[in-house]
Amino acid sequence: MTTPAMDAETFEQFMEQLQRYVRERLIPAERATIEADAVPDDILGEMKEMGLFGLTIPEEFGGAGLNTSQYARVVHAMAYAAPAFRSIFSINVGMFNSAIKNGGTPQQQAEWWPRIAAGEIACFGLTEPGSGSDSAAMQTTARPDPAGNGWILNGTKRYITNAPHADVALIMARTEKDNLPRNAHVSAFIVPMKTPGVSTGSPDKKMGQSGAHIADVILEDVHVPGEALLGGETGKGFVFAMKSLDNGRISVGAASTGYARRALDSALRYATERKAFGEPIANFQLIQAMLADSETEIYAAECMMADVTARADRGENILTKAAAFKVFASEMCGRVMDRVVQIYGGAGYLAEYDAERFFRDARIYRIYEGTTQILQLQIAKHMLREFQGAA
Repeated sequence: MTTPAMDAETFEQFMEQLQRYVRERLIPAERATIEADAVPDDILGEMKEMGLFGLTIPEEFGGAGLNTSQYARVVHAMAYAAPAFRSIFSINVGMFNSAIKNGGTPQQQAEWWPRIAAGEIACFGLTEPGSGSDSAAMQTTARPDPAGNGWILNGTKRYITNAPHADVALIMARTEKDNLPRNAHVSAFIVPMKTPGVSTGSPDKKMGQSGAHIADVILEDVHVPGEALLGGETGKGFVFAMKSLDNGRISVGAASTGYARRALDSALRYATERKAFGEPIANFQLIQAMLADSETEIYAAECMMADVTARADRGENILTKAAAFKVFASEMCGRVMDRVVQIYGGAGYLAEYDAERFFRDARIYRIYEGTTQILQLQIAKHMLREFQGAA
């Protein structure tokens, strides 16, 4: 089944406006965002008015109604600016909205989609101090509330993007003591962040991506009603999380590709302006080789993005394709950033030049939404499963 989308002509007009907004509004605001370590309130308000927090929410619930291909192009365009501007809305679209779409009851969709589309900020609670991709090690628990039909949650979630600003969290918690097949011991809960017993730790100090914040989410005897259980059924949390991570990995891949493009454009401009031996360094063949290799890899990632998102819009299972795109794009971005620093030379090591910031910002792309190594294992596991099934 083909996913509904915004009218093509309307979307292209939106993209033209968005690209202009990125270059004329966001890029000039990067320095202030980095120095304050926060997205300015006026820009945050503008992004909400533009509908960026509800890109994939159906129009009847206040969203823009974009399909996956369109959403990825928006992320790609936004990623041309500092990562904080994408980070503040991407969890809403790539993770929370996806989970509500794939697993939410009609009542949960009716309650949360309009709120998220209006600009409420969501976070996604899967990773813990002792577990990430390993659901068997999950310690956060949800036990039935003896006083009613609700649940009591206890545990800690770690490295949670947007936690300090979030209005609501999607929390994965263990509803069975023993590990069950297909991770059926994990369920998902929609938890407003103002619920008594919910708190956040101090924002973590990071290598890069100033203005984007991560922190612990602590749950201490948090009482939620029965309707907080996503889908109204236990044992489906990990399934919903993995489906959401497909979208999250597309988002990271698109962001890696867009930011690599920004860095390459910067290096190209620098290479034509910087002179050595009486001529621009862009005339030197080894500089040209680094530029050409970077352009080639970015183009390959852009093609992967177009393919995997088209498959998603056709309703195909994209688990391995989304993982492959995220692995290639994030690793590619790291290679491009390394070349960009090399093209800048000594200047690339100095904080006053953008190359140094690009290098630090990009490093996380190979880690979150599944490290390269975890995703390599996942891709290979599914390859082997398909091969053995066909034998």
